[in-house]
Amino acid sequence: MTTSRSDFSVLLVGNPNSGKTLLFNRLTGLRKKVANFPGVTVELSSGYSEMLEAEVIDFPGIYSLVPLSKDEEVAVNSLSLRLKEDRPQVVVCVLDVTRLERSLFLFLQLKQRCAEEKVPLVMLLNMVDQLAAHNLVFDLKLLERELGCPVIEVSARTKLGLNDLGKITKSAFQDNIIPVSHEPSETNALKIRAKDLARRVGVKGDLLLKSQYRIDKIVLSKAFGTIIFIFTMMFLFQAIFSWATPLMDGVEYLLFWLSGFVTKLFPTGPVSDFVNDALFGGFGSFLVFVPQIFVLTFIIGLLEDSGYLARAALICHKPLSFFGLSGRSFVPLLTGHACAIPAIFAARNIESPRRRMLTMMVVPLLSCSARLPVYGLFIAALIPSKTYLWGMVGLQGLGFFALYFLGLMTALFVSALADRTLLKQGGEAPFVLELPPYRLPHIFSLLRKAWDSSYAFVMKAGPVIFSVTVVIWFLGYFPVQGVLSESYLAHMGKWIEPVFSPLGIDWKFGVAILTSFLAREVFVGTLGTLMGVQDAGDDFHGLAEKLQMSGLTLGSGVALLVFYALAMQCVATLAVLKKELGSWKVPSLVFVAYSLLAYIAALIVYQLF
Repeated sequence: MTTSRSDFSVLLVGNPNSGKTLLFNRLTGLRKKVANFPGVTVELSSGYSEMLEAEVIDFPGIYSLVPLSKDEEVAVNSLSLRLKEDRPQVVVCVLDVTRLERSLFLFLQLKQRCAEEKVPLVMLLNMVDQLAAHNLVFDLKLLERELGCPVIEVSARTKLGLNDLGKITKSAFQDNIIPVSHEPSETNALKIRAKDLARRVGVKGDLLLKSQYRIDKIVLSKAFGTIIFIFTMMFLFQAIFSWATPLMDGVEYLLFWLSGFVTKLFPTGPVSDFVNDALFGGFGSFLVFVPQIFVLTFIIGLLEDSGYLARAALICHKPLSFFGLSGRSFVPLLTGHACAIPAIFAARNIESPRRRMLTMMVVPLLSCSARLPVYGLFIAALIPSKTYLWGMVGLQGLGFFALYFLGLMTALFVSALADRTLLKQGGEAPFVLELPPYRLPHIFSLLRKAWDSSYAFVMKAGPVIFSVTVVIWFLGYFPVQGVLSESYLAHMGKWIEPVFSPLGIDWKFGVAILTSFLAREVFVGTLGTLMGVQDAGDDFHGLAEKLQMSGLTLGSGVALLVFYALAMQCVATLAVLKKELGSWKVPSLVFVAYSLLAYIAALIVYQLF
């Protein structure tokens, strides 16, 4: 019997941090990523595996078939519905062999469910390379006899045993190997059974935890742990600017060369001005800052895969609880620096309804990657690129840190205020957090993830930015070709100029602010287009250089940065908030309150300067 794409599906199920997603990436090559912290996502990833000759579906990590959090409930319900469907499928339960007792508890539950639904089940023991590194062995044959189902050893990191996985899953499907469950149904009895099995097969988890415990004594200590955390966060924000600068310079040089080459292909006139001003001046200005998004995604991935992200959440629990949040809020707060949308989804893992609500409310105040182009533009234009301590600390990197710190502190202040007023009453739940083992990150996978995230960001934001820049260029170029002060846009901008003139900025910045309510990153494209039309006929120059020559004062520039650090300017985030909270009441309140807060704070900053 031969298999084809339509023959059967393989369902990957397992605990968080069991290496399940890396296994999925190895099998399918789709480079999907589910974060190494519970609650970051509840999405299902699927793809076809040539190795298994089957569709592979990766379910989010769960600890039990009896869900304890909202994201676990979504994952368990999705799995239950899938198991009840009348289609050929095989369940592959991924177990962390270094933490077998905890993994076996889920497997025993899953074995009962598969027996009821008559679905073949395969046990996959992942991370066997970790056992080899510590000279540890276990009794595979005993495990197979006790459980009565196929058991296979693999290492997703080294690809050990993956070929055997294909043979076993196809055999389980073809021979319809249904598990027979004689396990106890009571939860405590299942836990005792899992503990007994883990002891008998010979894997001694305490040996594997010794090195982790030694590191945690330093990383989680009150003195050194806090210092390490502060320096780690500073490193994150310094890297966003320092590491990305060579890439940004390369993109800008490429755009400069392309602008000169392409523009000369057209005769002087509207077409060449459109190519130079709208395409390279507008859309091109946005592309220059994409490397910063790449670096941000990569650094967060390093923290996550190394196991430090969960430790940071534990360190932050006590200070965050003062503001009405919990240690579990740390992951949504950190994820919000990449994008508010997955950060809001990540809040599902917070057991307390009140703290979940508070976390979702303050996530939009964090500086997401869409703000990076705006930050990078004004920091490059206003702050000199001086460095200290042998180049390790730079003024521009400190500027980034200050803006991110402003957003975070404002979020904490708003959370504390709401916790003591609007959301004073609410349910509580104990703070319980699993600490994953320390592991070396898989650098190649992180680079691919950072590339995919940057590419997806451009593909998502690009069409909007391109459309806006085309409209802005048309309104700014006509009716008098290239005379910006006489254009349609000038008349519109000067009508709204009184709103923004108290911040010391003219109508061009006001137009860019209004268009960026579609998406924050549109600001750079709009301003680049306006600056290009204003200097029509000139060669392509970096937008930061044009800002420096435009007469923008330090006070106005800092006021704009403060405005963008606090303003609620993302329609997609508002829609997700409405979806998660079930009404427009809170999202509407958040939009109005944060917009007013941003304007007032920017006005105060401008007056101070």
